[in-house]
Amino acid sequence: MSANSAQSRLAAVAGAMSGSFPKGLLHDEVAIVTGAAQGIGKAVALTFAKEGAKVVVSDLDEAKANAVVEEIKKAGGQAIAVGGDVTAVDFPKKLISATIEAFGKVNHIVNNAGFTFDKMLHTMSDETFELILKVHNTAPFRIIREVAPYLRAKDPAVIATNRSIVNVSSIAGLHGNVGQTNYATAKAGVVGLSKTVAKEWGAFNVRCNTVAFGYINTRLTGNKADGEAMVVGGQKIALGIPQPKGGAPKGPIPGIPLGRPAEAQEAANAVLFLCSPLASYISGHTLEVTGGQGI
Repeated sequence: MSANSAQSRLAAVAGAMSGSFPKGLLHDEVAIVTGAAQGIGKAVALTFAKEGAKVVVSDLDEAKANAVVEEIKKAGGQAIAVGGDVTAVDFPKKLISATIEAFGKVNHIVNNAGFTFDKMLHTMSDETFELILKVHNTAPFRIIREVAPYLRAKDPAVIATNRSIVNVSSIAGLHGNVGQTNYATAKAGVVGLSKTVAKEWGAFNVRCNTVAFGYINTRLTGNKADGEAMVVGGQKIALGIPQPKGGAPKGPIPGIPLGRPAEAQEAANAVLFLCSPLASYISGHTLEVTGGQGI
C-alpha cells in the first residue's frame, strides 16, 4: 500500500472522527455475525445495525435469526437472516453468497457462533473433543477462507475502506478451565488463527483481532439446572454451569476485580470497537473483556 493511500485512509478516519460519526461508526458497511440469534451475537447484530451497518444475522435457529432481522428493520436498519449449521461443509458458501447477493460486499465478519460441551478430561470422548474444535476452529477458518476473494481486494478504493475480522475466544483459551479441555483448546486456537490472518491479510488493509470474553451473562453461563440446551447434529447438548441450590452466591464474584459478570451489551461494545475505525491500527490483538479476571 502506498504512503498516499495510507494518508488518504487516515484522513478519512480523522474526518469521520471530527464529525463524531453522525451516521454511525459502521455506516454503509456490511457485517456478518454468526450465532446472532441470542446472547452476545444478538447484541452485536443490534449494536452494529444501530451504528449504520447492514447486518447478516446468521444462526442455527433460523426462526430466531429472522426475529432479530425484524427487530433491526423496525428500528430502520437493514438486515437479512442466513440460517444453518456453521459446521456444515456447504455453509460458508451459502453465507457469503447470500451476503454478496443482498449487499454486494463484505466489510466485517464476527465469528461468534459456538457453545460448550463440558466433561472432565479423563471422561471426554473423541467425538465431544472434536465437535468443539469443529465449531470454534474449523468453522471460522472455512468462513474466512470463503470470504477471501472479497476481503483480499486489489482495488485501491476497496483497500482504503474499513474491513476487519473478529474471532471470539474466551478466558478459558488463555488460562484453561476445569472440565473444558475441548473448549479451552479450541479457544486457544482462535488466537493463533487471528494472528495468522492478521499477518497474511494486513497488506490488504484487513485487520483481524480476537476478543476473549470472561463471565458474560448468557445461556452458556446460566444455571445448568434451568435446562437450557441446544441440538447439534441430532444430539442434545445441555448448556450452563452447575450451581448450588438457590443459585449463584450473592455479592462480589471472587477473582473478578470488578466483582460482577458483564451483560451481553458490554461484550458487544468491545466487538464494535475492534470493527470500528477507532481501531484502525489494531490487528493481531487479543482484547480481554473479563472485568479484570486473570490479571
